[in-house]
This record gives sequence, C-alpha cells and structure tokens, in this order.
Amino acid sequence: MMKRIKIFDTTLRDGEQSPGCSMNLSEKIEMARQLEKLGVDVIEAGFAIASPMDHKSVKTIAAAVSACTVASLARCTKGDIDAAWDAVKEAKHPRIHVFLATSDIHMEYKLKMTREQVLQRISDMVAYAKGFCDDVEFSAEDASRSDPAFLAQCYTNAVAAGATTLNVPDTVGYSTPQEMADLIAYLRAHVEGIEKTDISVHCHNDLGMAVANTLACIRAGATQVECTVNGIGERAGNASLEEIVMAIHTRRDFYDAETGINTRQIYRSSKLLSNITGVPIPPSKAVVGANAFAHESGIHQHGVISNAQTYEIMNSTDVGIPQNTMVLGKHSGKHALREKLVSMGYELSDEELESVFTRFKDLADKKKNITGSDIEALVLHRRNAAVGACELMSHVVNTGHGVPNTSYIRLKRGEDVLEEVAIGTGPLDASFQAINRMLGLEDVRLDSFSLNAVTDGEDAVGEAVVKLEAKGGAVYTGTGLSTDIIESSIRAYVNGINKMMEAAD
Repeated sequence: MMKRIKIFDTTLRDGEQSPGCSMNLSEKIEMARQLEKLGVDVIEAGFAIASPMDHKSVKTIAAAVSACTVASLARCTKGDIDAAWDAVKEAKHPRIHVFLATSDIHMEYKLKMTREQVLQRISDMVAYAKGFCDDVEFSAEDASRSDPAFLAQCYTNAVAAGATTLNVPDTVGYSTPQEMADLIAYLRAHVEGIEKTDISVHCHNDLGMAVANTLACIRAGATQVECTVNGIGERAGNASLEEIVMAIHTRRDFYDAETGINTRQIYRSSKLLSNITGVPIPPSKAVVGANAFAHESGIHQHGVISNAQTYEIMNSTDVGIPQNTMVLGKHSGKHALREKLVSMGYELSDEELESVFTRFKDLADKKKNITGSDIEALVLHRRNAAVGACELMSHVVNTGHGVPNTSYIRLKRGEDVLEEVAIGTGPLDASFQAINRMLGLEDVRLDSFSLNAVTDGEDAVGEAVVKLEAKGGAVYTGTGLSTDIIESSIRAYVNGINKMMEAAD
C-alpha cells in the first residue's frame, strides 16, 4: 500500500516573507481558496502574533476554508500561542504550530538558553498549546545543524507533551539529501513515541537542494512535507510544491507514495500566485515554466511528434496548462465563455463572470482570436477593487523624440471623476506623475517596473507589473493587462495605488 504524503503549504506564511511577495487580505483569501482547490492538507495561514493584520488574515482564512487544516505559527511563548489559537479557533480543522531553536549556535546567540531550559520550554509550551487544540505541530528550528541526540530528546519531550506532528527543518538550507535522510532515519529510531506522529520536513533552498532534500526524507519515512507554490520564501526560497508533487506523481514507482493534490490545479495555483505578487515564473522553471513542455531541437521535435513520451515524462494537461483548442472571438457570447471557463476548471460567480465577460468583449475588439491563455489572464486579473478605489476611464499620451512627453489621465473614484495632465521624461513617467498629482501622492516612488507578454503573437496581451514604495518604506505590487503596453502600465500603476490607499484606510 502506498504511503500518503501530507502537503503542508506555507506560501501564505514563509512564502510571503520573501521580498516583494507580500499580499493584502483579499489576495491571501483568494490564494487560500485556490490552495483548497489544489487539495493541500494544511494551509499555514500566517504568524498571528506578528501584527494585527497577520492575526486578522489568519482568522479570516480559518473561516474561509473548510477542507484543509488551517495552522498559525507561534514561538514557544504563551502570548504567541494565545494569539495563534484565537486566530485559528473558528477553523473546521485548526492547528497550532510551535517552534523553538535547538542548534547550539541558535541556543547560545539567539535564545541565550541552556539545553535544559530548551527541553523544559518545549515540554511546557507544547502542553500549553495542547490545552487549546488537539492538533499541535512542533518544529525544532535549525534541526539539521542540531546535535542529533539532543534533537531526539527535544522531539521525545514534544511527543510526551502532546505533539501530533514533529517537523524537522533545514532552516538555512545547509544539508544534503543523504544527510537529511540519515537524520530522519536516526530520529525514527531514537524518538520515543514517534510512531504516533507525522514526521514532517521543511527544507530551504540556499544550496539549491530543497526539493531533493525533501524527496530524500520521504524515502526515509517522512509523512508530511512543507513547501510553497513556486518555491517562494526567504532568501533562496523553500521547497517547491509543484516539483515535489509531480516528482511523487511521476515516479510513484520509486517513492511508493502519493498525495491528495489535484495536479490539474497546479498551473492555475502557480499563475495566480505570480499574478498576485507580480513575480514572474522563470521560463525554465520545472513543471510550470513556459519552456517546461517546449521543444526547439529538431531531434526532440521529431521524437515528440512520433511519440510524446520520447522526451516528455509528464503531459502538460496533467498540471492544468490550458490548451488553445477552442478559440473565441468578438461574436462569442457569455454562454460560450462560461463553457470555456468550465472546461478550464474555473468556477466563477455570476458577478465575476459578468466582470470577465465585459473585459473579454473589450479584448475581442482588439484581437481577432482569443485563446485559453488570454482568457486565463482575464480571470487572474478579475479581482475587484475595494470601495472607493480608482478606475481608469481614459488616457491620451503624446510621445516622441524631441517633443515633450505628455499624458492626460482620467480616473473615476467612487462618484468623482478626476483628470490631470503632466509632462515627464517618457510616456509612463508623465502618466504616473499625472496620477500622483491628482491623488496628492507626491511621496510615492516607483521601485521597479516590468512588462511580460502573457500570450504569443503580434497582438499579444501584455502584463505590466509595478512595485510602488510609499512613505515609510512599504512596497505595493500592482498589475495591469492590455494589448496596449502603455495602457497595461497605467492600469498596473492604478492597481498598485489602490492597494496602497486600501492599506492606509
């Protein structure tokens, strides 16, 4: 009988700590619901004690999903555990995830605690968490650099105090696959009561071995893996969910394991996260990159045409990459669009469908044929702005060499229509200056700007991504979509400004 590997997704906690990957509340909820569709077993929704907004987001996600366990991270202190329980207590399946460092370097320089104090703290705080919640996970931070015998005693204390999951993190991405596998084997042999728990691993990618380390641990007996969509996370990131899942799925003969993941939701989850954070998926990214199923070599092309399995170990449809078999145009109606969306696996409310259909008709006026990738882009950009947000109504840009670059922008904010003209060093600079001036946002700074083609061809849809730095240093990501790159850039800027104003309210 195959082992069932639990997928613990920490995109919304560890992943969001990655620079430039912060999300607002509505984006976190949308991502959590997609993770639920994906079929993850556990969603680590955040670190409740970190801030009032973190607490609110964990609490809201706990109420929004029902099929997954919802966890909140907590240090081994009563205040952290109280906050974590308050945030997850309304979840259908709540979990408190406590952690404490166990390596000598962390205990001496960070915790300033002795081994005896650490052992006592683990016993006391796991038992305290257990008083609130049956499902308690204990993580020994920097486990891979800890003394194995001491680490085993730490986990033994955690099990005795009521922990149901023991997490073994390679916190700084230092370990190798063989070392991680050996550590799991050692713990299985030396931790009292470990057979009553799930053994989890949490690997970072500093040396590029997070996925390899995780898979080695599965072979050694781990039953839960902690990972993130697209591998986002602090420093070089975390183990990539899509790579772990598809490795298990494709090589089930080798790993003798399976997950509960709906693999056809993998690409959708990856693209949604990329759209929310504004961080593009590298073309060569395994499983979900644009080149993952592309073949340029003539030898490869000949083989694939003859038999796809000559060079493809997975089918693109297995991970949910949309196929452009049904092409829509400007004469297509709402029913045809809904049917296409259903075939792609999207379930939209009537209100969401109306919003996507309106933008679909607008796009159809600019493109002869609309493909599945175009439609997917429209769906990913369907998020509704908050009440009082700005909406681009029209723009006129005058640009050229040797002439002033000017931009006229017209926005609607609530019932008010705002308009402004500005001169800049280029068409986008002029447009952004006009928006800042009409909204009184002189302190806003453009931190970065990028433009990506969402689809192919001369009438490709372009996605613009901006990162705006507000007064105080907070950074907000805005995205915009259009066949006109200037329009998509302006829409991205307005989207970023809306997030900034929503956070300030």
